[in-house]
Amino acid sequence: MTLSEVHWDRLIPLPKLSPLQAKVTVIVVALLCFINSYNGDFVFDDSEAIVNNKDLRPTTPLGNLWRNDFWGSNLSSNSSHKSYRPLTVVTFRLNYLLVGGLHPVGFHVLNILLHAVISALMIDMFAILTGGLSYDEKGRMQNHAPKTSLLAALFFATHPVHTESVAGIVGRADLLCALFFQLSFLAYCKAFNKGSDGDDRFSVQWVVASLLLCAAAMLCKEQGITVLMSDFQTGLPTRLVLMLLGGLSMLYARWKIMGTGPPAFTEVDNPASFAENIFLRIVNYNYYYCLNAWLLVCPWWLCFDWSMGCVPLIKSAADWRMIWLLLLWCILLGLINQALCSPDIQRRRTLTLALVLLVVPFLPASNIFFRVGFVIAERVLYLSSAGYCLLLAYSVGWCCSHWAKYRKLVCVSMLALLCVYVLRCALRSHQWRSEKTLFTSALSVCPLNAKVHYNVGKNLADRGNTTAAVVFYREAVRLHPTYVHAMNNLGNILKERNALVEAEELLSKAVSIQPDFAAAWMNLGIVQNSLQKFEEAEHSYWNAIRFRKKYPDCYYNLGRLYADQNRHVDALNAWRNATMLKPDHSLAWNNMVILLDNTGNLGQAEAIGREALRIVPNDHTIMFSLANVLGKLQKYKESEGFFLNALKINPKAASCHGNLAVLYHRWGKLEQAKKHYELSLKLDPEAPGTQDNYNMLRRKLDQLKRQTP
Repeated sequence: MTLSEVHWDRLIPLPKLSPLQAKVTVIVVALLCFINSYNGDFVFDDSEAIVNNKDLRPTTPLGNLWRNDFWGSNLSSNSSHKSYRPLTVVTFRLNYLLVGGLHPVGFHVLNILLHAVISALMIDMFAILTGGLSYDEKGRMQNHAPKTSLLAALFFATHPVHTESVAGIVGRADLLCALFFQLSFLAYCKAFNKGSDGDDRFSVQWVVASLLLCAAAMLCKEQGITVLMSDFQTGLPTRLVLMLLGGLSMLYARWKIMGTGPPAFTEVDNPASFAENIFLRIVNYNYYYCLNAWLLVCPWWLCFDWSMGCVPLIKSAADWRMIWLLLLWCILLGLINQALCSPDIQRRRTLTLALVLLVVPFLPASNIFFRVGFVIAERVLYLSSAGYCLLLAYSVGWCCSHWAKYRKLVCVSMLALLCVYVLRCALRSHQWRSEKTLFTSALSVCPLNAKVHYNVGKNLADRGNTTAAVVFYREAVRLHPTYVHAMNNLGNILKERNALVEAEELLSKAVSIQPDFAAAWMNLGIVQNSLQKFEEAEHSYWNAIRFRKKYPDCYYNLGRLYADQNRHVDALNAWRNATMLKPDHSLAWNNMVILLDNTGNLGQAEAIGREALRIVPNDHTIMFSLANVLGKLQKYKESEGFFLNALKINPKAASCHGNLAVLYHRWGKLEQAKKHYELSLKLDPEAPGTQDNYNMLRRKLDQLKRQTP
């Protein structure tokens, strides 16, 4: 079939650019929108997926990337989210290697560049979806809707809903998935160009290439497989059979990889999926669709998290929000009617394929096939927004075609919308630069979201503002009375403030709600130990270890409990367990040296101290403790060396200067002793015993002066 230029395309108020000029324009605009996020921090989910993910480290075998999920947990684990995205993790690892560590700039720059490339490639996708697929005699694709495809690509490049995917490094999964989705689609389209000799094998090769690119998209993010559903819209039976077999093979492989079955989510993650009956679930799912549609239409209220009370459930047919469900389906049915029944073939093709591009990539997040672990996630709209942007560009063309006398108004409105998009992207990108701005920006969008208040509180606590953090933690617990993580963090702050009774109440409630919450059990044990409830504290510590087998910090605190009870052997065993689980646990090493020193086991203390320094050679506290032991063993020269090395690392340690002075005093190096006593008193005038020792030394020096003729 001979394809002609789309009739409304020439009326769109944009210049007709060459393919290269159009792509460069879109790339520049895309960069302009998100460039201010290039030097942002690691924020929100970046901490788990990147900062704490050992799969990024060069020391981790590459094979682990294919056995672990996106967050670094083994796929066979019951706690795994089952998000299998090894190719995305590979790019994180490459970032880590190229920049020499966890420096966020390189991660952000790659995200921004990926979005720019994807936006440029959207021109080719939109050209095919709008103007149809045709090639010239040289095998080059022809664009029969250059203005429509350019405008849709500009809308895509500037849409603010993409900020989470671009400015949040975890959004790399969506970007890579979209890139391979596009390449798979374009490769499939190349199968329709058989070349000058009409050889069918040329077609099959491109179909196979499309399948491989689809597999790559799925290895970046699960929704990548939906490109096959887009490809099914057109094609010869042979191609469709190949695509079907390829798609089924990928789905089977993905299911086998999932191992123990789908991930287990809680009511907090997705309240609608736990609604009382099927009717309420369907209603609330449809309300979620309305909110997703609204984020595309009006991307002003954007939030990093939409769970925990952010979107209250619809529980009655009398709820006024039911109006939005009716409106959404009226609009969708109207568009479907036009897509199926319009006498204009170009309109039918554009609307049909735009709706397919809007709906199909969203299906994995729709709760139709399986329960998902979120209410709304802006980044899952990255691909679906392409369908919306095409509908928006088509609407501009339709308005120019049917409202010719208002064409200037349409032009002004179009430019105004693009400018608003660019400004909103810049503002939202700035908010994603740090956790402080990201979390506080959500307070006005989702004031009922306990997780928002929790994250604001955690960020304040991390920056040392515990007074303000307490306010937000209390609000999080008020909004969500079973929020155990907020209780745990609030209990920790109250513990530090010596409000031990309230801290114990909060932590006890947290472990009663979630009995396997190991961190809360350990913190409860610390509080009970401070309240001298030793039996209860020991019980809490052992519960923590029962629920988290490898818990070195808990063994360390258990050792402190035993030391307080003078159970020295038990304390040493607990600290030894801590160092076995975490060899660089310097506090446990140091406590072993101090305990052995205090109980007169100087030989063992020396051996433990030397063993510790082989593992943590630059720990000044262990050097200090070992130096004290060596001094008591009258190994003055070695003791002096460890004291001096400790002072090189921490020159303002008053106790180290004081004990070195005592060493010199015993050793008979009185002038050096005097120097370090004075340094110690200068750093800490109230240091216990130092002033008395200094006075004793001065009397001795005075006596020596008088004896000298």
